[in-house]
Amino acid sequence: MIMKLSAVSPKQSTESGSVHMNLPAAKLVEMAVARREGRLASSGALRATTGKYTGRSPKDKYIVEEPSVMEHIAWGEVNRPISKERFQKLYDKAIDYMKERELFVFDGYAGADPGYRLPIRVVNERAWHNLFVRQLFIRPTEEELQEHAPEFIVIALPGLQADPAADGTRSETFIIISFEQKVVLIGGTEYAGEMKKSIFSVLNYLLPLRGVFPMHCSANVGEQGDVALFFGLSGTGKTTLSADPNRRLIGDDEHGWSEQGVFNFEGGCYAKCIGLTREKEPQIWDAIRFGTVLENVALDPLTAEADYADGTLTENTRAAYPVEFIDHAVIPGTAGHPGVILFLTADAFGVLPPIAKLTKEQAMYHFLSGYTSKLAGTERGVTEPEATFSACFGAPFLPLRPAAYAEMLGKKIDEHQAKVYLLNTGWSGGGYGTGGRMPLAYTRAMVTAALNGSLEQAAFALDPIFGLYIPDHVAGVPDGVLQPRAAWADAEAYDRSARQLARRFADNFAKFADAPEAIREAGPKAGSGSQGQD
Repeated sequence: MIMKLSAVSPKQSTESGSVHMNLPAAKLVEMAVARREGRLASSGALRATTGKYTGRSPKDKYIVEEPSVMEHIAWGEVNRPISKERFQKLYDKAIDYMKERELFVFDGYAGADPGYRLPIRVVNERAWHNLFVRQLFIRPTEEELQEHAPEFIVIALPGLQADPAADGTRSETFIIISFEQKVVLIGGTEYAGEMKKSIFSVLNYLLPLRGVFPMHCSANVGEQGDVALFFGLSGTGKTTLSADPNRRLIGDDEHGWSEQGVFNFEGGCYAKCIGLTREKEPQIWDAIRFGTVLENVALDPLTAEADYADGTLTENTRAAYPVEFIDHAVIPGTAGHPGVILFLTADAFGVLPPIAKLTKEQAMYHFLSGYTSKLAGTERGVTEPEATFSACFGAPFLPLRPAAYAEMLGKKIDEHQAKVYLLNTGWSGGGYGTGGRMPLAYTRAMVTAALNGSLEQAAFALDPIFGLYIPDHVAGVPDGVLQPRAAWADAEAYDRSARQLARRFADNFAKFADAPEAIREAGPKAGSGSQGQD
């Protein structure tokens, strides 16, 4: 279907080139290949590359200073302000830019629960970008499409670059959210993940106002209806661990928790696929087929076979596919209240235990801390793991104060008596460069024990530095692995690294000085314990 640009953007009537509305996946693949935007892999997936930017650009993200949001936004490094005048100037540039260009439009939803879903429209100048959003957001039925009225519009124009001197941006790249105009404006980057995460940021602002807890987590459900959540930053294992052949996938990255239960924000998955093998991750492997978008994955020039071990372009290689490409996925993505919550951290120091049980206060502390490691390629400039703290395991996407989300978590834990565990999917036996990454088979065994309740039968020992409760036995995991100090060849080196990380926790948590004392006291104690001296 062809339509005028005036219907794409209700803000201003314009003359336009062709606008392709809600094309099916096969047509978008055909057009992307014809336009030389990508090529077909031997699996049938469409491979595209994103050029200069192979990850998000968090320092180029802005929120417009508008009266209705000023008092609610946690302004700072995460939520950078931009004036209404500068936004309008860039928006007008975007309208002019689109006038003579072929455009692709997707109408759909964010939010599987009809009571909370957000109708969205995404406008692209790349056919493969439109395929990406079609596969990742929730696709309407034909009947829903007839009555679809977008409440938020995303305009993504990689070819439109900002002039920092004239436009007040940091670089040529910009991701701007206007809550009053209900527009997300993206330019100067080909990285498709900016569209997905911008809508996540929008929901993280809108849903708490409606009493819904928005979460950066994956979710699955067992045969008995038992729901589990997996919180974590990109690369910590949310997608891998939630794609469990013995459980049904609800979603792999973003969810809401309402009075009725959890619901997926999306209709697709965005899996990291560096090092992907059929043996380790069969569900993700089998999901990569016609209709899937592969980002920055190396292809054999002759056979077009994907080389998932090749990180030449980036370590942040990705596969975007509809959630129904995973066998037995929950459609639509809704379920009951979670009984188990796992916080995933990729500890680059290699000193946190593989799994530990948390009290409610510890859960609040670690949720606010959000300790993990930024993994290579996820953000611009990150080439090897870097220890970092990201509040609520998703600071780049939180418009409100982190405490607002933490308070919602605490209430949900109390209401539903959820058990919370800290799961280290990072390094063991030493830090990055010395130790090794935790074997996936061990991590899966620990997750299984947490979900089936057998973990609660173990004897738990209190770690003197981190104050965590560590089990003495998990089926399928060597006992020596469970105690991180025992896994190190040099116990004194472990003590030094552990206390160094504990101090980092304390330094980071200083910004939450207004947190209740019980939560502040639930963190690591760098100066306590008997495991050696600095």
